[in-house]
Amino acid sequence: MAKRLIPSLNRVLVEKIVPPSKTTAGILLPEKSSKLNSGKVVAVGPGTHDLSGNKIPVGVKEGDTVLLPEYGGTEVKLGEKEYHLYRDEDILGTLHD
Repeated sequence: MAKRLIPSLNRVLVEKIVPPSKTTAGILLPEKSSKLNSGKVVAVGPGTHDLSGNKIPVGVKEGDTVLLPEYGGTEVKLGEKEYHLYRDEDILGTLHD
């Protein structure tokens, strides 16, 4: 079984961040309350090439927290963990504190 997946071309491997369903006080939160579709970048591909042969690097790097589209991406399961593969241009942006 594969232990590490290195995406090809301009693909990005993302582990989705699941918001807590309960507060520290034990209050259950509704499913839609703070749903922000975000994830942490686990691995990035080397990038792609334009028509001239120049390399176009991927716009995010490992460890970035990114905003993801509601639909899309390819679900990948490695061991017990679930990841999603997106094209670089499908990622909506990066999130910063």
